[in-house]
This record gives sequence, C-alpha cells and structure tokens, in this order.
Amino acid sequence: MRLAGACAAILLGLTLPLATSALARDDGRYANSPLKPWFESLRSEYGQCCSDADGYVVADVDWESDKGHYRVHLDEEWVVVPDGAVITEPNKIGRAMVWKHYIDGHPRVRCFMPGSMT
Repeated sequence: MRLAGACAAILLGLTLPLATSALARDDGRYANSPLKPWFESLRSEYGQCCSDADGYVVADVDWESDKGHYRVHLDEEWVVVPDGAVITEPNKIGRAMVWKHYIDGHPRVRCFMPGSMT
C-alpha cells in the first residue's frame, strides 16, 4: 500500500507540470525552438501576440466555439473572444492558445488561436 502511494505521488509530481496552462513564457528556455520565430510572428487586430503577454495553452474543456465565435475560460471567468483577437493562420502546435491581459482586474483576450479539439 505504501509503494502504491509513493508511485502515485511520483506520477502526480511528473504529470502536474504538464497540466499547467503556461507554455509560451519567454524566459530564454525557448530561444532555440524552431517554433520561436513563428510564435513571435503571430498577430491579431490588437497587435503582436507575444509582445506584451505570455501565451497559455488552453485545455479543450476551457474553450468553446459556436458558429465561428469563441469563448475561453480564464481565471474562473468565461470570456468572449473578440473576433479581432482570433488568429486565423494554421495552428502549428495543434493546441488552443490564448494571450491575455487585464482590464479592471478581469481577463481579456489579446490573441486566441483555436486548437483542433482532439
């Protein structure tokens, strides 16, 4: 029983970082990524996505689409994605991503890249 608990704790410790939403933090660790120039080129009507905000991977259960319009769950709120924030070029990572900022303490979407929902 003790071995099972230890294995579960190790497994949790190894998988927890994978379950977090942060992906595109530019602290230097992605400097040599072949996707770095692509990420830096992403733009919405609100400007360059990676210029002032960090990108986050969004789990499939935390975003939805209805007739080409999107909502995303950020910081315990469902936020409507403005049409101008949607990135329409092909998604090279396949996962939904959002770049957010805050207005009056509430999250707003600067850029949103829909995923494949697989």
